Amino acid sequence: MESSRLQLVRFSLLMDDTDTHTYKPCSIPMRFPSDDPTVPTPTELSWINLLYGGIPSYRKHAENDTTVPDAASRAELFAQRYAKILEDLKKDPASYDDPVDISLLCRLREEVLKEVGFRDIFKKIKDEENAKAISLFENVVSLNDAIEDEGKRLENLVRGIFAGNIFDLGSAELAEVFSRDGMSFSTTCENLLPRPWIVDDLDALKMRWSKKSWKKVLIFVDNSGADIILGVLPFARELLRRGSQVVLAANDLPSINDVTYSELIEIVSKLKDEEGRLLGVSTSNLLIANSGNGLPVIDLTKVSQELNCLASDVDLVILEGMGRGIETNLHALFKCDSINIAMVKHPQVAEYLGSRLYDCLIKYKEV
Repeated sequence: MESSRLQLVRFSLLMDDTDTHTYKPCSIPMRFPSDDPTVPTPTELSWINLLYGGIPSYRKHAENDTTVPDAASRAELFAQRYAKILEDLKKDPASYDDPVDISLLCRLREEVLKEVGFRDIFKKIKDEENAKAISLFENVVSLNDAIEDEGKRLENLVRGIFAGNIFDLGSAELAEVFSRDGMSFSTTCENLLPRPWIVDDLDALKMRWSKKSWKKVLIFVDNSGADIILGVLPFARELLRRGSQVVLAANDLPSINDVTYSELIEIVSKLKDEEGRLLGVSTSNLLIANSGNGLPVIDLTKVSQELNCLASDVDLVILEGMGRGIETNLHALFKCDSINIAMVKHPQVAEYLGSRLYDCLIKYKEV
């Protein structure tokens, strides 16, 4: 879903389209020109089935949305309508005009939720996870600060982003784990799959990190809870401490458990002390921007004008999370340095990358 309140424009730091490279938001090709347009491809069927498998979890969260009258009946209506859409796509992949890709499947799901009366079915669990993560923030930052070696501290911060990124209710398996017993952030950090990861540019990033700081860094953020608070914000704080200006770009509209612009403003205000610092580090160079997005993936030809203005002098773009950094924009080219950083949480993504499930990816591209 796109926000009707914001005018959306092409992201100015995307490399200009040429004959040799045209920006395509979705990273994973689901069909080729030689495929029969009336018959779904195996890849399309696999992704449709993935979204189909997530319907029970969505219905459960919708049923528990106390802000919506008749939530149970509306949740059932959502499940029926979205299941029908997916069944239609299985029969005819062209039945909803646009090509079948992860962006279309997510957009249709958000549209159905809003049509039946839901706005943010994950709000309660986001608030709970944010409160838990805020209580752990000081300890996580203190452990990072205690690491004297700059390269080792960077690696610890990167591992924190991976560990935080596992809080993803868009994955049916992870949603089930959270509903059962939650997850320990420290244990998750310790139990990440060993390096080398499926894409592992950490050593190259360490080398660049030790030589020079970036003037201004833009981070497209992902989930609420441990992801933003224990993963991204300690990393952003380190960048601030090194003299960079940092822009955090969050969704305009709710989608799954992704953090929204308004929620992120509230989170940061709770973490600041009376002098506006994050555990001793000034936040005068920390900006929070509305990306204009309303999906767990992002098409960078549709970002807010506000974000585009803030990005004019950015020299490092970071796409964090599987939706923004792998399922979309893995192959995007920018006019500045870029980092894609995410954990692989869908079997379909693992198959495409040739990776292990819950493998990590850090792709660093220097201009």
